[in-house]
Amino acid sequence: MSPSDSCFIRHFSHFAPLSDRDKHLLKKLEVNPVSVNAGTTLWETGDPAGRFGVLSQGWAFSCRYMEDGTRQILDIHIPGDVIGLGEYAFHHRLNTVVTLTKSEICYFPHKHLQEVFDESSTLTSLFFTIAGHHQALLTERLINMARRNAQQKLAHFLYETLQRMQRIGACNANRIELPLSQQLIADLLGISTVHISRTFAVFREQGLVFRKRQWVEIPDVHALACVAEFDGKYLDGGLSLPSEAPRQSSTV
Repeated sequence: MSPSDSCFIRHFSHFAPLSDRDKHLLKKLEVNPVSVNAGTTLWETGDPAGRFGVLSQGWAFSCRYMEDGTRQILDIHIPGDVIGLGEYAFHHRLNTVVTLTKSEICYFPHKHLQEVFDESSTLTSLFFTIAGHHQALLTERLINMARRNAQQKLAHFLYETLQRMQRIGACNANRIELPLSQQLIADLLGISTVHISRTFAVFREQGLVFRKRQWVEIPDVHALACVAEFDGKYLDGGLSLPSEAPRQSSTV
């Protein structure tokens, strides 16, 4: 896979221009991909946390299983996402991660990230930016789950997912892949599967959203954003960094 084909690099390029050296360093984090089937648990809550994962292909989700057997979906991971970045300062996994589709995951130890930091101040800043962006996503998801009605919740999630997929060039016009069951969406948004089914039906009648199997088409993106009362500030952001000066070679 060439750098131009890397969703990981496209994801980072959204926040700041990358030099060829930066792209080379990022590509080193995508070596030795591991292919896994849908439904594979990448790690569980409480496992040792000593490495990240770059989701090169496929979809996954993070969750927390409760004592009564229920689960709360915390995040949906799309191609290019860095999974486990928030556990950098922890010894054990805080959440369980499971693949939704056949996927490729590239693992790299925490200690190797220091090599990237030593080589590129741009990438150092970008990893902090990505971590902040992820925190903003989780904050918005909390607000969505706690303060919006069922139609707003689903509209907000669909519009957000469309924006994220457009960012990595993984959608066809206003049509996106959505390999999530109604149960999983319900566990993400904090409402019942009945509400999810009814809301999709309402959106279909209104001509807002058409869902067929694992695909969703949104004919009028602006109308859906209005239903969601979507404020995309948390998806904006980036860096305006000066070019790094060439490293001086030592002379003898």
